[in-house]
Amino acid sequence: MSIDRTVDGTRDAGTGTTIDITTATAADAAQLAAVAAVTFPLACPADSLPEDIERHIATQLSAERFAAYIDSPRHTILCLREGHRIGGWSMVVVDQPTDRDVLAALSISPTVELSKFYVHPDHHGAGAAAALMQRTLELAAGSGLPGVWLGVNQENARALRFYTKHGFRRVGTKRFRLGERFEDDFIMEQALPDGAGNA
Repeated sequence: MSIDRTVDGTRDAGTGTTIDITTATAADAAQLAAVAAVTFPLACPADSLPEDIERHIATQLSAERFAAYIDSPRHTILCLREGHRIGGWSMVVVDQPTDRDVLAALSISPTVELSKFYVHPDHHGAGAAAALMQRTLELAAGSGLPGVWLGVNQENARALRFYTKHGFRRVGTKRFRLGERFEDDFIMEQALPDGAGNA
């Protein structure tokens, strides 16, 4: 699944500038890694160990890892762009979950995973995140699958409010390993347009 259209003329109320949302290319890998290094720690629980966060960024959100995601036919990354600067990104994965907790919780199958969704704090509360989510859900619907799911840390109240506002509902819990610790996530899902899932 690959989409290269832009959302033209979306205005960020916080910066007053026009933003575009386009599919990532190999040239974006380094900048995506730089944005991830800023945004991932903001989504972690307050008591997460700094060394665990740093290790996760180095191993899972490096430029090399982003290049592999971009090259994978199952992954699509959307970039929130302000001129030449990336201010946020999302990643949709067209692959079925294998985690037993996720499989037990989801009511729609087959499904798409909204694996990552991060917006730089400069764009928080300004409408850019909503525009990126709208485009991300359109991308997910373009897969032809009937549902989309995500995992979000249970302590991330801001993200929970945002996802609920955009149509996701809690359906279960799972665990996310960060370093030597396991964090608790909520599993959230929503139906996609024109889907006919197996309830």
